[in-house]
Amino acid sequence: MLGGCGSADETATGAQPPPAQATVGQPPAYEEQAVDKLKRNPRAVDPDAGVAADFDPNANASVTNAAELPQPRTDAEIRAELERSGIPSGEQASVTSDGLAVAPLGAPDVVQAVIQAGNQIARLPYRYGGGHQTWIDTAYDCSASISFAFAAAGMLDRPLVSGDLANWGAAGPGRWITIYANGGHVFMYVAGLRFDTSGLRVTGSRWQAEPRSSAGFTVRHPVGL
Repeated sequence: MLGGCGSADETATGAQPPPAQATVGQPPAYEEQAVDKLKRNPRAVDPDAGVAADFDPNANASVTNAAELPQPRTDAEIRAELERSGIPSGEQASVTSDGLAVAPLGAPDVVQAVIQAGNQIARLPYRYGGGHQTWIDTAYDCSASISFAFAAAGMLDRPLVSGDLANWGAAGPGRWITIYANGGHVFMYVAGLRFDTSGLRVTGSRWQAEPRSSAGFTVRHPVGL
């Protein structure tokens, strides 16, 4: 049994009598130091608020001038900060030295999701039919690459071939995503950055900063984008 206040262990036969109790009201050492400090620096204290009666909250306050307040930054300063951060502004994505895309701050969530999914397979090799039997594959062809990115963003529930993508969505270019498709090939631009399996032999990534000819391709875009 563990000993406690008033337990049998404390009153057992032969136990030493408890030490003499300290005088009631005698403060411990740290309280004595506090009392001495108050004697040296006496101040009246409001017992309700616990604040010295002569306390003036404005006594040491400095006058705030408009010049001391944070000033709005100019557009040029904001752009310079974004450039240092590596995050593009506006609606133009950028590509890193290792072939990954960086979405602009202004891109909608669905566009950012497409870019993030594209990054996952950007440097995987090309294989005809790759990515059409299963979403997770070791290689992807052109249409499966785009289907993968769209499916990750919730826009597709199955892989489409390039001929299907030539009739998918809405006609014409989109604001954020534009698809170029025909019966033999498909590529797209996302926030101004090209996503194209043909880029693998150029830089080792599907993301390309350089444009290519769109002659012979049908132009489509996801509805609303």
